[in-house]
Parts: sequence; C-alpha cells; structure tokens
Amino acid sequence: MNHIERDMAALSDAEADRLPTYPIACGVNRKLLGDNVTYSMWCKDPKIFANGFIAGQKYFDFDFAIGLMDLSVMAGDLGAHVRMDDENTPFVDKHIVHSLEDYEKLEVPDIRKGRSHVIVEGTRLFNEKLKNEVICAAFLEGPLLALTQTAGAERVFMDMFTDPSAVHAGLRTMVEFDRQMVEAFSETGVAGLVWDYLWGNYSCLGDEEYNEFEGCDKYAGMLNKLTADSGMALCIHNCADLPHLDTQVKKFKPVIYSMAYYPLIPDSPSAGEVIDKGYADNCLIAGNIDPQMFIRAKTEKISKVTSDLCQEVKTALCRRGLKSRYCIASGCEVPPDRATKLDNIKAVVDTVKRDGVLEGC
Repeated sequence: MNHIERDMAALSDAEADRLPTYPIACGVNRKLLGDNVTYSMWCKDPKIFANGFIAGQKYFDFDFAIGLMDLSVMAGDLGAHVRMDDENTPFVDKHIVHSLEDYEKLEVPDIRKGRSHVIVEGTRLFNEKLKNEVICAAFLEGPLLALTQTAGAERVFMDMFTDPSAVHAGLRTMVEFDRQMVEAFSETGVAGLVWDYLWGNYSCLGDEEYNEFEGCDKYAGMLNKLTADSGMALCIHNCADLPHLDTQVKKFKPVIYSMAYYPLIPDSPSAGEVIDKGYADNCLIAGNIDPQMFIRAKTEKISKVTSDLCQEVKTALCRRGLKSRYCIASGCEVPPDRATKLDNIKAVVDTVKRDGVLEGC
C-alpha cells in the first residue's frame, strides 16, 4: 500500500498492510534544511516552514503531514510577547490580560500578517507538494488554549469562577479569530484540520466547566461544524494526561484523535485501554510514545518501545474486533530542540514498518 491507501484503510477500519505512523515531527524537520536554519527562521517564513515538512517527508517517510508550528502563534499575533529562542519552542513570557477589562479589549488581528499568515501560507505550500503522497492537515489552537496563552492559564482559570462573563468575552474574540483561520485554511486544499483542545482534561476542568468554556455548541461545537462544512476532516490533538474522551471523541466525532499517555499518573488511559473502551470504534486514535524519548533515549530503546506499542495496539484491536484503526505516533510533538535525535524519529517509522504489520487476529 502507498501512504494514502494505508491512511484511508486505517481511517475506515479496513484491511491494511500495517499500522500507519506519524511521529509528530514538525519544527525539528528544519534540521534537515541545514545547521543555519534556526527555529525563528523556520516559523517566520512560509517557504522555510513548508520546506521543513517536505524535507521531513522525504527523509522519514511518514504516513501523514500535520502543519503544527507551536502554541503561541495566536497569542503572539494578538500582541502577547513571545520569547523566541533559536533552538527551542517559542513561548509567551508576557501576557496582555492584566484586568477583567482587558478581556473586552482583545481584537482579532489581521490574519494576512504575522505568524498566522506564515502558518496558513506555509501549509498551502507543503500541501501542494505532498497532497498526492500523504494526507495533509493544518493545525490550529482551540479558543480556550489560545486565550490561556494570551492571558495566562492561572488567571483564566481563576477568572472562570470569579468573573466568568469576562472570560466569555475573551473567548468570543478567540472564536472569531479561529473562524477566520478556518476559512483561510479551507483555501489551502488540506484534507483535514487538527484542533488542539488541550484543556479538555480532568486535571484542570470537569465536564461541566469544560462544556461551558469550550465544549459547548457556540465554541468548539460551532468550530467543529465549520471545519466539516469547509470541506476539511475534523481532527483533534490533546496531549493532556486525563483527556475528556467522551466529549472529544464520542461527542465531537473527529476522524482522528491524537493523545498522550502518562504511565505514572493514575487513570491516564493507555493505547490498549482506549481501544478496549470503544473510543477507536469510529475514530482513528493516534499516540502515544513519550516525546522526551526522541532526545533522551538510545535508538535501541525507542525501537523497543515502538515495537511494544505496536504489539499492544494490534492485540487490543483484535480483542475489539477492529482491523487497523490506530496510528503509532508520539504523544505530543517531537521536541524541536537541536538535541533531538533524527535517528530516533527514523527508528520509530522503521520499527512500525516491521512490527506494525497487520496479519489478522
């Protein structure tokens, strides 16, 4: 099978030659463009951004391509200060919400400028090059994640309980920002859009709170529908430790759900448990190799972890009566740090090609 045939089989739980794989290698791909290409250069130039994904596909032979940049894109374009180290993921170090009134002052920026433009145009460019080889998707921060990046998570969570109307004012701006980005991504030709709905997790919010501040029809519900209505498959990434699977998988009904696993945290769901509980019945689940292994582990170790995950997944799929509905991936982005070992990324792909072969139960 080629990549697209394998992807489509896994998405529909049809017979496939092997499990698909996509270590979420994004910013680290710039290393394939030369030692002089810094993270700052990669995330501020759409051509360099696209060339990183194109080079990564050629070198690693992934089954998907997802245009993740980082989680400070929207906050930075809204005016928050983003610390931009040469070799590490950018992060917001100065927020712009310091009072309740500041939520009302947030305004959607011109998405034809800033890093919003870079990610949209860069996604268009790599999709044009790779769309006949792999399924390509854009990546976008959900409204609550964008607001916590802009205002600070601690402040937002406290204001939810003391002044919820102010938080809702900020969320309305984020939803409009997201709406415009969805429309822009729909014009790039990508097959799907991956939403990062990070805060749908029980470590931070219960079902009631999450539904009020993101999961309801006027926020995520509207954006999910807009995604589908715009011709893109709905995909969700959530690398939190205790995700709201009933909401984000069964209620939202994405075609792909990407998640992490934290073995030291009680009740963190493993790949096998997620399959056993029926979440892969109608959704391709992706996960969940520890991203830090791509920096810290020896190649033999990450190969063994990948092989064990393949076996766990194949066994669970058989127990559930499923054929192929799982993608071997990292639980979150492969660190874009210069210390990340490219050999470890390649080892994951090569191991899945060998040990992810599907031969029936």
